[in-house]
Amino acid sequence: MDTSVIIVCAGNSTRMQGINKILLPLGDSNVIGTAMQVFEQCESVGEIVIVTRKQDEAAIRETAAALGITKLTNITEGGDTRQQSVLNGVRALTLESEYIAIHDGARPLVRVKDAEHVIKDARVFGAATLGVPVKDTIKTVSDGLITDTPPRHTLYITQTPQVFRRRLYLEGVDFSLEHDLDFTDDCQLVEAIGGKVYMTVGDYTNIKLTTPEDAAIAAAILAQRQEETA
Repeated sequence: MDTSVIIVCAGNSTRMQGINKILLPLGDSNVIGTAMQVFEQCESVGEIVIVTRKQDEAAIRETAAALGITKLTNITEGGDTRQQSVLNGVRALTLESEYIAIHDGARPLVRVKDAEHVIKDARVFGAATLGVPVKDTIKTVSDGLITDTPPRHTLYITQTPQVFRRRLYLEGVDFSLEHDLDFTDDCQLVEAIGGKVYMTVGDYTNIKLTTPEDAAIAAAILAQRQEETA
């Protein structure tokens, strides 16, 4: 249990047409409850901290209590940007864990085995993130015109959790604050100080709920998993 998990769900769900996606029903709970259950089952995880909007805190606590979540140690309010929200989560940690795992609350379908896998890789490399190879040919475009076609075998879709040795991550935070940098991806903090992040191959079902149709897809994926294990 050498890892603290920060689940970030402080956004305004703009692309969900105002729907509060983390409290949407999913399986036997809701989106944030399903995410918490994953890390509750991870042997490597010692605590869970959630970063959210203040108005959602009570509902999240009720969800955790209903599911019997024992590893939730703190809920804190988000900042103006993702990076600021994650930093609030870091400040709210109660354990001196060697590793910090940062996860999107809108990715409730990450599998326990994949979470454990990326944590294991972070122990070896100092930093690791889940991701999957892109399936489509990707183009770079400027002013509506294609400028390049990167080799597909070098491209990955980055997912979460992203896991970092605590000391390494805090070095990245210090660097970003000193240079007034604000990143949308936590790996960029480590990349900015010359650190290397290992890409742990995960699963295509670890989708992020971004638009309303994603909720239906997530429900279908979860139902299929439940049928397979029944």
